Amino acid sequence: MAAYVIGRIAVKDLRKWESYRSRVSETLAPWQAEVVFRGKPFAAFSGAIDHSDVVVLRFADAAAARAWFDSPAYQALIPLREEAADVTLIAYES
Repeated sequence: MAAYVIGRIAVKDLRKWESYRSRVSETLAPWQAEVVFRGKPFAAFSGAIDHSDVVVLRFADAAAARAWFDSPAYQALIPLREEAADVTLIAYES
């Protein structure tokens, strides 16, 4: 069963955010994960927009998503991510 990690992002420091973003892809490779979508909202059809960006990551399964998040490579990026943006990451199975 595939797993998806959806990130809702409010960028605080664009320079640091670009640095973080450029390094995330290399942390996905060991789990053969992919960035399905990155984008910015253009309208709120219902509710309020409380973030500037969104990302959707696809993993083979929930175990791979958890292993990626817990990996030393990704954990090392979290301090930079926290300086760069307020991020909510939620994992889903489909």
